[in-house]
Amino acid sequence: MRHSPDAPGPAAPGPGRDAVDPCVRVRGAREHNLRAVDVDIPRDTLTVFTGVSGSGKSSLAFGTLYAEAQRRYFESVAPYARRLIHQIGAPKVDAVTGLPPAVSLEQRRSSPGSRSSVGTVTLLSNSLRMLYSRAGTYPPGAPRLDSDAFSPNTASGACPSCHGLGRIHRTSEELLVPDPSLSIRQGAIAAWPGAWQGKNLRDVLEVLGHDVDRPWRELPAAEREWILFTEEQPVVTVHPVRDADRIQRPYQGTYMSAHRYVMRTFSDTKSATLRARAEKFLTDAPCPVCEGRRLRPEALAVTFAGRTIAELAGLALSELDGVLASFGTEGEAARVLAEDLRGRIAPVVELGLGYLSLDRTAPTLSAGELQRLRLATQLRSGLFGVVYVLDEPSAGLHPADTEALLGVLDRLKSAGNTVFVVEHHLDVVRHADWLVDVGPLAGEHGGRVLYSGPPEGLAGVAESATARHLFARPAAVAARPVRTASGTVRVTGADRHNLRDLSVEFPLGVFTAVTGVSGSGKSTLVGQVLAREVDGRLAEADFPVRRLVEVDQKPIGRTPRSNLATYTGLFDVVRRLFTALPESKARGWKAGRFSFNVPGGRCETCQGEGFVSVELLFLPSTYAPCPVCAGARYNAETLEVRYAGLDIAQVLGLTVEAAAAFFADVPAAARSLRALVDIGLGYLRLGQPATELSGGEAQRIKLATELQRLRRDHTLYLLDEPTTGLHPADVRVLLGQLHGLVDAGHSVVVVEHDMEVVAGADWVVDLGPGGGAEGGRVTACGPPAEVAARGEGRTARYLARALGASRAG
Repeated sequence: MRHSPDAPGPAAPGPGRDAVDPCVRVRGAREHNLRAVDVDIPRDTLTVFTGVSGSGKSSLAFGTLYAEAQRRYFESVAPYARRLIHQIGAPKVDAVTGLPPAVSLEQRRSSPGSRSSVGTVTLLSNSLRMLYSRAGTYPPGAPRLDSDAFSPNTASGACPSCHGLGRIHRTSEELLVPDPSLSIRQGAIAAWPGAWQGKNLRDVLEVLGHDVDRPWRELPAAEREWILFTEEQPVVTVHPVRDADRIQRPYQGTYMSAHRYVMRTFSDTKSATLRARAEKFLTDAPCPVCEGRRLRPEALAVTFAGRTIAELAGLALSELDGVLASFGTEGEAARVLAEDLRGRIAPVVELGLGYLSLDRTAPTLSAGELQRLRLATQLRSGLFGVVYVLDEPSAGLHPADTEALLGVLDRLKSAGNTVFVVEHHLDVVRHADWLVDVGPLAGEHGGRVLYSGPPEGLAGVAESATARHLFARPAAVAARPVRTASGTVRVTGADRHNLRDLSVEFPLGVFTAVTGVSGSGKSTLVGQVLAREVDGRLAEADFPVRRLVEVDQKPIGRTPRSNLATYTGLFDVVRRLFTALPESKARGWKAGRFSFNVPGGRCETCQGEGFVSVELLFLPSTYAPCPVCAGARYNAETLEVRYAGLDIAQVLGLTVEAAAAFFADVPAAARSLRALVDIGLGYLRLGQPATELSGGEAQRIKLATELQRLRRDHTLYLLDEPTTGLHPADVRVLLGQLHGLVDAGHSVVVVEHDMEVVAGADWVVDLGPGGGAEGGRVTACGPPAEVAARGEGRTARYLARALGASRAG
């Protein structure tokens, strides 16, 4: 590792060093791909961890430093209390000294629940409820309510009709039975499940005396009502029709109405597919009792500044701040509570999120928005002497908002804290006091600290990919001549979320970038309005686009059983190769034998997981390799079969790059692997669980999956911030693939904040001028150079800077 000449010299950790040592010192870090890393980082600084995707920077910042700080904190907690807290295991590191308590603000991949909102994430809802409880205007004679009575998430506050959700789901006969000319036996009740479950319900109805062969519309109305909506669940003995080749014994069958089945599936199932199917038979409408306001009438009768709590919660935070500032509060309680609210709102607005309202549900927020909301809450907490570890806080930020973010990070540092940031945004990297650059490449080719010191010192590190982009900006992308459109798709009168009667044209056969500050309506325009417009016209013979592909950053799977190989279909190819081997044929094995998700070939001790949980009571539970299969996931007999010298577990352990060479002579596998390598994912392992992948990695895997099945039909690709989480070196690899799609005759539309990406586009659609109610309009439209020259909107000056830098490069 190279240290800056100005860097504090290494010192051996020893007793008592933490009290006087100005540095956090790491010795022998081995998490994931880290190679026994030693590094010293000064405290009370803004330190940025850089490196290409998969280099090991998050393993150092989060997997080692934050994990060790959390482990030390839990050591101070009473043993009994420790059992009640989810703990992560100790990191693989020899020693860490000089480490203060730490607060982690990560880009969480899991979605919060529908009851979570901006107000609950920031704790602003608590202050607003207290304001109404203590300083609200009550109707004459009405008793004063506790603050819980103003919460839709409590029994005392939630509307009893919708249980505080604000919306209700209903169904109807028309939805449940779309074709009344069919009989029940012919499948008239479309909402029923298929296969045996649907046959069972039909047989139960027949035993109950209903005519299942008569057209639905000819059944009496009362009978139709009972079949579809009864809450009764009668149990009868069913005598199934005997098949010639099998014996079917009588069984006890329970009836469930179509309405009950749909509602139970929608509310209880963990399967996204089943939930989506059930949703087709439901209508979603505001609750008729609370009119979507989620609260009981007695809470909605209380006002402040002449408005109900639901009305204030629906205002943009910047507007809510104005209401609180203009209202002359009477009484000390009202003054204190209003000032507290405004103090909590200020950092949220400062971080560019003033367009959000308190009742905006958390699942509709991006990971970047959620992280900045939590960051704003930390600003208000007033902590000092701690380490803040942040994961790409600039994700999803327009350059104008990034400037405000830098101010917030400086305030955290000036308050006496140490700020560690994993980041790719070059403006944030340049702003750092200290850089820790990890690399040089990803996966097994990374894991070393190349440099630790002030930013300017990185210029002399030839191995660093970060240095090449931080101190020089090549013009490879921006120099591309602007393409000529082959057609257009016009969106007219878009009226969704904050889009108000918006009309805009998207050229086809070119690379289009949609820009604008956070909350300006970009994702709504591209992911909902444009996608719906194109999807609705694909069947038209004269419509130039034949396919629509949307590539988002949602996880490719929610459990460790889903991985890179299973998602891309590569695992099917691998299992067929193993099944075709003479040893497999001699044993009569099918492809299922080589799946770790089903009994047969998998290790039954760990059920194909490869590890087992070890309960340590007062210490955090730890995961250890399965004692039987040693992490291989398969039983010993299955592992006896080898393809080209490797068993199935060893194949899953290959990196994409190694697998591409291993399967070079297998066209079905080679094509898939080449697409993954070309898009910069060669460092991932084939069996890497989906839960370990970032949103950017998941999006690139989806794009690679599309690239391997590339067709000649004109395809429109829609991507939402594809460069999020990518090092500038990885961005150039991704852009090469996207521009290649356009050169092949397709169209690409990206929602993007990276101005170098925008500078290399053929066409720009800029929304704004602000976020929320101040956005939703087209402020500029045209080639990048024209948009920059006109200077309209908040993107123009940053785009002009990127174009100038590219030309200078």
